[in-house]
Amino acid sequence: MLEITGLTWAVTIGLVVGLLALDLILAAVRPHKVGFREATAWSVFYIAVAIAFGLWFMASYGGDFGTQYFAGYIVEKSLSVDNLFVFVIIMTTFAVPEEHQHKVLTFGIVLALVMRAIFIALGATLLSLFSFMFLIFGLLLIFTAVQLFRHRDEDPDIEDNGVVKAARRLLPVTEEYVEGKLVVRVDGRRMVTPLFIVLIAIGSIDLLFALDSIPAVFGVTEEPYIVFAANAFALLGLRALFFLVKGLLDRLVYLSAGLAVILAFIGVKLILHWAHVDIDPAVPEISTPVSLVVILVVLVVVTVASLIKTKGDPTAKAHPGSLKASKKKDDQQASA
Repeated sequence: MLEITGLTWAVTIGLVVGLLALDLILAAVRPHKVGFREATAWSVFYIAVAIAFGLWFMASYGGDFGTQYFAGYIVEKSLSVDNLFVFVIIMTTFAVPEEHQHKVLTFGIVLALVMRAIFIALGATLLSLFSFMFLIFGLLLIFTAVQLFRHRDEDPDIEDNGVVKAARRLLPVTEEYVEGKLVVRVDGRRMVTPLFIVLIAIGSIDLLFALDSIPAVFGVTEEPYIVFAANAFALLGLRALFFLVKGLLDRLVYLSAGLAVILAFIGVKLILHWAHVDIDPAVPEISTPVSLVVILVVLVVVTVASLIKTKGDPTAKAHPGSLKASKKKDDQQASA
């Protein structure tokens, strides 16, 4: 059992909040189009911070817990790339001006961290009270994996999002983005700008990703501290990574299929753990080192296969995948 002191928790949270504040301040003080060189430098910095933390954690608490952290970090980083896919779609759908994209990304990252912190606390409590929650989490991940694989070549329909549709129906929305403001007064009437609707879309998407990512990382480790650290460090560099890989995302044509395989694998791991604990100790379990190797192999194969595919077929375009059939696609099939 991993024992983390209150001081270690405080220092870790302080480090995460400090890095997040740095990102926020830099984005607010000098809003500008982020270039490739700048995005690369910041991405390397955040990955280096995550690796340095992992090495310190491994040296302080042992190789097993260190392996759990790195496995959790890789899972969350992989899912965060898929999250970026959806961010790009939201930015494109609502035609967000480049000078306001950093604000949307920062909001998305902060909200993702908050939601994950809430789900981590809930997940850890449920797992400590009810061992059958491993079975529930495992089945949830397998269901998600099947749906993601079935709709791997689709994009989520942002305009069909229930929360976004309700916001558009209930709130008066301006036609233009007004200097990056969320709420403005027009002819004496208070109205929200499209940026407000974009933030609602980002928030609802963050909620869906939190529902998937937390059970996934709990499939790698049961330690709330490791789950929090893996999530926090994976999300911290998301803003820089967005500008770095925005042009490369279209080439990762098999990423959604690879993530489906990873989620299904972790789901099976959780179910085996539940069976080992609640049914028969003779039921085999999948160790963390094996999980780490499987995840890395799947990601390498997916990346290489994607690059080979797009090189041979430049028209091939990646999609983040969806958990349900797109309404637009259904309408196209019906009209055909």
